[in-house]
Amino acid sequence: MLATAVIHYQAAAATDRGRKRASNEDSFGFSAEHGLFVVCDGMGGAAAGEIASSLAVDEMMRQLGEGAQGRGRKTAEQAVAAANSSIYSRSRRSARLSGMGTTLVALLAEEGRVFVLNVGDSRCYRLRSGHLEQVTLDHSLVDEQVRMGRLTQEEALRSPLRNIITRALGTQATVTPDVFEMEAEPGDLFLLCSDGLTREVDDPQLAQLLGQEKPLEELTDLLITAANKAGGHDNITCILVRAQGEA
Repeated sequence: MLATAVIHYQAAAATDRGRKRASNEDSFGFSAEHGLFVVCDGMGGAAAGEIASSLAVDEMMRQLGEGAQGRGRKTAEQAVAAANSSIYSRSRRSARLSGMGTTLVALLAEEGRVFVLNVGDSRCYRLRSGHLEQVTLDHSLVDEQVRMGRLTQEEALRSPLRNIITRALGTQATVTPDVFEMEAEPGDLFLLCSDGLTREVDDPQLAQLLGQEKPLEELTDLLITAANKAGGHDNITCILVRAQGEA
């Protein structure tokens, strides 16, 4: 008779203003107990980005955290729709907040089954057996051009249009997240992060940092330090989620 591993999750998070920005418009929230992890990177003047990202995180935690009715792909998509509506309606009520929006990357874990959702260019990675894989696809102008073969990866990195995202939460009445479903294995390490990390730290360096046998809190600090050392041009936020098994 085969023993089935029961998966549970450990997590740690860190956020930093970076070295160039006057404020931090990133937000995050997580509950390892409920298998929910969210990172948002807000945009908009006069602190509107900070409001948008915190609204999105609050709504995701409310919809999918403690007391959530049902947990799966459909429920997760409904939570993103609710977060989008919350930001959009708030921006319509205030001229100061008009046009505000946020990226979102979220991981919802139900024992061994994992759903990853994203809107914008905040990312999710999975490190498994030393191999780092980017789970999400950026909703950005240059990344879409790379995927269509119109730009090389090197050209995309130098493009003056690299800050333009093609999908965000709260800027339109509706939004469609990408959803990725997968099975977690004991030892998997997931990274959810804003682009303040990935603009400064490339994938090989991420793999090297994440591959170290250190507590998750130390690893998040190492990621923040590496991004700031490379320039710290934007706010930096990361959540690390480790899948652990009990036979």
